Amino acid sequence: MEHWSIWILLAGVLLAAELFTGTFYLLMLAFGMVAGGAAAYAGMATEWQLIAAAVVGIAATVALRRSRFGKLRKQAAERDPNVSMDIGQLIVIDTWQRVGASYVARVPYRGALWDVDLESGSNPLPGQFRILEIRGSRLIVCAADHSDHPITN
Repeated sequence: MEHWSIWILLAGVLLAAELFTGTFYLLMLAFGMVAGGAAAYAGMATEWQLIAAAVVGIAATVALRRSRFGKLRKQAAERDPNVSMDIGQLIVIDTWQRVGASYVARVPYRGALWDVDLESGSNPLPGQFRILEIRGSRLIVCAADHSDHPITN
């Protein structure tokens, strides 16, 4: 078996493993293996094949890490619109009740009654509110901007 075919076979193994992990890091290492295979196909010595594979694999991994796909999410899942489709939606609240130092309401949303807490610092006036967070069965909201889209319930 030729050296270049071994490199390509290893790249294929990494690609198959990548499909099961869901990250792109094994894909970047597979690029390195392909570079090693290209160096072998060009007739370079084994040490140059290893260097080509390492340089391309490391460079691709560093580039991925610095891209937006390699960044760690610092947002809590309760406030992440990618986790819950309700985050960012608008609701209408007609009346607020003061409970201690906070304001609460009960509103229909998506076919059920929800308890709503007003985020600290927001005004408890009737109107449109944006869902910021979901804590258990409570919606945490703040006043919506006037430039928002129509209400979706």
